[in-house]
Amino acid sequence: MATARELGEVEIANTSGRPVVMFIHGLWLLAGSWQRWRDKFEAAGYATVTPGWPDDPESVGEGRANPESFAGKSVGAVTEYYADIISRLERRPAIVGHSFGGLITQKLAGMGLATVSVPIDPAPGRGILPLPLSALRASFPALRNPANRKKAVMLTYRQFRYAFVNAVPEDEARKLYDEFPVPAPGLPLFQAAVANFNPNSETTVDRANPNRGPMKFLSGEKDHTVPWAIINASYRKQLANPSITEIEELPTRGHSLVIDSGWEPVADTTLAFIQKHHTSGQLG
Repeated sequence: MATARELGEVEIANTSGRPVVMFIHGLWLLAGSWQRWRDKFEAAGYATVTPGWPDDPESVGEGRANPESFAGKSVGAVTEYYADIISRLERRPAIVGHSFGGLITQKLAGMGLATVSVPIDPAPGRGILPLPLSALRASFPALRNPANRKKAVMLTYRQFRYAFVNAVPEDEARKLYDEFPVPAPGLPLFQAAVANFNPNSETTVDRANPNRGPMKFLSGEKDHTVPWAIINASYRKQLANPSITEIEELPTRGHSLVIDSGWEPVADTTLAFIQKHHTSGQLG
């Protein structure tokens, strides 16, 4: 069930008359990680909504103190949660998602629920075959123990340094670790790991829907968690869609590109694509 905060954001978006942008976070982050992006997009004339995943706590401190609140969330359940939020909006949103949020962004776009979408370093869905060693290493904290499928996993600083903040200086990396990461459900990583062996995988994306809307993939050049090979494969799978499909690699950037000190050029690139392609999204 949507939270009071989320319903409040929907109400504000509906009464504003502005075009709407929805932001979707990935594993180990919370909705609050988008705050600077929200400020920028709202200054540019958009209403923004940042739902969490089901049962997400509102603060990093609360999340770290209650890791069990993250356990057991599947890609399918999270996608349905965001689809429900969208159903409450009077205008279809542009959707921006990072990591597993980027995979969910593609799923929602494939359901015809986005006017335009920007998956940023998106996790792989079914049919994406490349599996670089760096991606395996980044996922290993969860995948190393089958019991983690039903649990939540917190990254150590060393694991976070490799998976998220390898492309920033040490002092910034430690500051980001103190500020952002929370435990994450292991289940989505297991779902992605076996997706190509499961024809009913919840990571499946409808890439053929002609109502998908324009889509632009953003890839961090130095991303260990979702390297170029994975993102480029996702992009190529989407090329058969009749809508515009683009990809751009951002030099020197790692998986933390949406939260680190270099976030603003990433947001500018995202905003420019949305401004170019976002329609009114009016429903009904």
